[in-house]
Amino acid sequence: MSKIHTATGDIPAYQLRSPNSGLSQSIVMAASPGTMQNPSSQHAEEITRKREVRLMKNREAARECRRKKKEYVKCLENRVAVLENQNKTLIEELKALKDIYCHKAE
Repeated sequence: MSKIHTATGDIPAYQLRSPNSGLSQSIVMAASPGTMQNPSSQHAEEITRKREVRLMKNREAARECRRKKKEYVKCLENRVAVLENQNKTLIEELKALKDIYCHKAE
């Protein structure tokens, strides 16, 4: 198999020769421009693909982080409500005990 240059210049073509005959057969294989890219454009496409994958993963991670933060804040808000109720109850109990103590002292 030997490489031959075509008139277009951008699509590589190959010519096959039969080992038994000295005649070259006119079988030409050519690749479409999409499959035979130069290494720099393949490298650029790979970098772009990796960047897109990284950005997608980052979006998912950010979404999960926001969800967890929202859950954490909701949990803290619930805890604050419980503690405020407990504090209110304790203040009322303290007032009742002070009233009982003051009346006994008299």
